[in-house]
Amino acid sequence: MERLLRRREVQNLTTLSKTTLYAKMKTGEFPRPLSLGKQPVAWRASDVEAWIHAQPERAAVA
Repeated sequence: MERLLRRREVQNLTTLSKTTLYAKMKTGEFPRPLSLGKQPVAWRASDVEAWIHAQPERAAVA
């Protein structure tokens, strides 16, 4: 069974703020969540992990 992540978990894993997370979803740069009812949503863990692994490595600050 697929593990579902709530917004705070997604933010912790991706280090994205809530505003940035939703902005990236709007532009298609981040996976959209699944609706769990009237308002609650959750992301598939596999979608979030795939997004994280697809990001370019951040350059180390010297």
